[in-house]
Amino acid sequence: MDNLIAKLYGSRKTVLTNRDLALIWQENNKKNLNAKSAYYVRRKLLIRLTRGVFAKNKNYNPKELANSIYTPSYISFETVLRESGLIFQHYDTIFAVAKWPKTMIIDIHKICFRKLKNAVIFNSTGIVSRDNYSIATPERAFLDMIYLFPNYYFDNLQSLNWEKCDEMVKIYNNKQLIKRLNKYRKNYAK
Repeated sequence: MDNLIAKLYGSRKTVLTNRDLALIWQENNKKNLNAKSAYYVRRKLLIRLTRGVFAKNKNYNPKELANSIYTPSYISFETVLRESGLIFQHYDTIFAVAKWPKTMIIDIHKICFRKLKNAVIFNSTGIVSRDNYSIATPERAFLDMIYLFPNYYFDNLQSLNWEKCDEMVKIYNNKQLIKRLNKYRKNYAK
C-alpha cells in the first residue's frame, strides 16, 4: 500500500471529502487531487459515495456521511429524538439540519436534510461533536422539531431538561416557539 493511502488510513475519519483529501495529501492542485482520488477509486482503495465524498471502506459511519455532504450541518430531529428515547418510532432515515432541504439516498443510506434559518444553523449551542460528526443534544433536537412541526407527538418527554430548553429557545428568536415549548411543558406536567 502506498504512502497516500497510508496517510488516509492514519486519519480517524471514516468519510472523507475532497477538502479532507487535499489536507491529508497536501495537494493544492484540484486537477491532481481529482486524478489521485479517481485512481484510488479504480483500484478499490477508496469508495466514492457521492460527488466529492469518499469512504475508506464499507464500514463508514452514516452520520459522518450526512455531515460531510453539507457544511454546516448537524444530526437532529427524529434521529436524535429516537436515540434519546423521546420518540419510539424507528426510522432508517438519518435526519439532519442544513441550509438546504433535500432528501438523498447514498449507498444504502437515506438522508433527509431539513432547512432551518442561518441564525440557528450557525449557533453551536446544544450541538456536540462526536466520532467526527456534529449532533444535537436531545433538547436542541426537540426544539428543532417543534420549530418546524408545531404539533409533533412525542412518546416520552421524561428525560428532557426543560431548563436547557428555556436557555436554548432564545437562539430561534421566535415567540411562537416559546409558546409551543411552554405548551409541551404544561401538557407533560399533567
